[in-house]
Amino acid sequence: MQKPDKERVVADLTEKLRTAETMIVADYRGLTMPQIDALRSRLIESGARFTVVKNTLTRRAAEAAGADALLALLEGPTAIAFVEADGDPVAVAKALADSARDTRVLEVRGGVMQGRVISGADVDALAKLPPLDVLRGQVIGAVLAPLNAIAGLINAPLQNLYGLLEARIEQLQTETPELSSTQSSSVPDPEETESAS
Repeated sequence: MQKPDKERVVADLTEKLRTAETMIVADYRGLTMPQIDALRSRLIESGARFTVVKNTLTRRAAEAAGADALLALLEGPTAIAFVEADGDPVAVAKALADSARDTRVLEVRGGVMQGRVISGADVDALAKLPPLDVLRGQVIGAVLAPLNAIAGLINAPLQNLYGLLEARIEQLQTETPELSSTQSSSVPDPEETESAS
């Protein structure tokens, strides 16, 4: 690789290291090109770019970007999954963990997530989390459950009052025909009282 090419690669990596909030580093040694291509496709669907990097150039880029936490992970053949701003780190971790399990060759070393170093075990734990949409649903459910309980508590007395009023109306309606028949027999007809006099 010529010096201008190396400088361009370092500049590109520096930019990626500065902009990516999450990146996961893996040892890709032993993966075939079709396996790497399949992994890249799956990572793109999750919002990440999988880049095979040279460690010496990546070290220069990491030093230039201030990503010193990444330096310890750069040993042996290295590939980095750069999670984009709209990407899902959980889905990326799942894709890498699945590929590592399926191929038994890929080794996830760790990474950097929002400025903090994470180990390979942390990436595995991240991969076991539910997808982002499910997590959002669980959070919304946890927030709405107490609100529904409060609404039920407020609604219960009103429902009871409504039921009580309905029962009283029905009771009065069943008593009204009896009252009207007893009232008509005990009240004299005004025409009858005039004819008697």
